[in-house]
Amino acid sequence: MSVPEPAAPFLADPGRLLELSAGGDLIAFGRFYDLMAPRAYGLALRILRDPGYAEETVQEVFLQVWKQASGYRPSLGSAQSWVLTITHRRAVDRVRSESSATRRDEADAAAGVTRTDDVAEQVTDQIARDQDAADVRRCLGTLTDNQRESIEMAYFSGLTYREVADRLGIALPTIKSRIRDGLRRLKNCLGGELA
Repeated sequence: MSVPEPAAPFLADPGRLLELSAGGDLIAFGRFYDLMAPRAYGLALRILRDPGYAEETVQEVFLQVWKQASGYRPSLGSAQSWVLTITHRRAVDRVRSESSATRRDEADAAAGVTRTDDVAEQVTDQIARDQDAADVRRCLGTLTDNQRESIEMAYFSGLTYREVADRLGIALPTIKSRIRDGLRRLKNCLGGELA
């Protein structure tokens, strides 16, 4: 069964894509991400001046957008403004956090002090990240090979759905279906944490 492609104006309407994303439409969210991520990254990079920090910030922003899409109110501004406001706030918070950490480290170095609380917090954070990564790896193992390959290309390699379809030589609707079904399976395996 072939899934019809939406009309071109729909593809360029971030507000409509965000509205569909709020309803759990992963395809719409993917398109929304493709439209908005370059702008969010550009803003984050201008503020942070570090490509790695900018990428991390954009990932955090779109995770927040996915989780809070239903909270977006068009009457308060455009979807683009909403995403860029979130990006700006997160980037500024990161600058403040990094500046504060640098000042603390410099003061500690001057005083010859090590903060055991900071070390304990870093270790705890690393353990939590390691556990999250282990959970994702475990759940990726529950997918079919086709689902896993498509999701890895789209989400870990940053390819668009069309690029995944082109690289695999498979019809775009089939790739969309694989990714949608795989993401549902991942969500269930992770206990609903993707929503």
